[in-house]
Amino acid sequence: MEHVLYERQGDVGVLTVNRPNALNALNSAVVAELTGILDEIAASDVRCIIVTGAGTKAFVAGADIAEMKDMTPEEAAAFSIAGNVVMEKLEALPMPAIAAVNGYALGGGCELALACDIRIGSESAMFALPEVSLGILPGYGGVQRLARAIGPAKAKELTFTTNRVGAADALALGLVNSVVPAEELMDAAMKMAQKIAGNAPVGVRAAKKVANASVGMALADSTRLEVEAFASCFTTADRQEAMTAFVEKRKAQPFQGK
Repeated sequence: MEHVLYERQGDVGVLTVNRPNALNALNSAVVAELTGILDEIAASDVRCIIVTGAGTKAFVAGADIAEMKDMTPEEAAAFSIAGNVVMEKLEALPMPAIAAVNGYALGGGCELALACDIRIGSESAMFALPEVSLGILPGYGGVQRLARAIGPAKAKELTFTTNRVGAADALALGLVNSVVPAEELMDAAMKMAQKIAGNAPVGVRAAKKVANASVGMALADSTRLEVEAFASCFTTADRQEAMTAFVEKRKAQPFQGK
């Protein structure tokens, strides 16, 4: 792949948008590469992934405006659909995804971060949805996911004004889970990813599935979904070993994902 890098470090995968000379902007080629690699990741046994951008200036500075400038409405619709497929695949990964936001996360970059389960920002992280200043609106699910992350009123304010949000304000809003110095960002993301990867994969995947599916559901319906997922975990050898070890006051064997 030319614009997307993926490497596995034990049970953790690191996915990097690699267009640093273009501030990692998302064009059709990047979107196509992300679509393919996310399918491969979803089918793998990796236990957590980290999503980041190459270089130090940007996570992803947005979609490629030069490519969009002369699009017809039909071409724009196809571009939006392709981007939404990527965001939906990322959000629907069975394993958790952590966004390590190193610098600008604007437009499509903000949307990419929002599609991850957890966001860690460097002190230089900067978030914004600037699309209305270009005569359009966020086309990769940003309005909806931002509203779910920080609440509808604040999400509308940021979308309508295009105001940029720095790391400290992003933390206060709940847009990021934590903020660390730039030089510590990947270490912090890896430490969290490895902590997640050390837990029972079946349990983690079930918890993510319930958390995602319950958005917008009535509590009674989401509770039934949780009961089904909870019961299914009792079919696993990992659960049996972990509970037995707890009762026997000994260290459990490493989880095998089954």
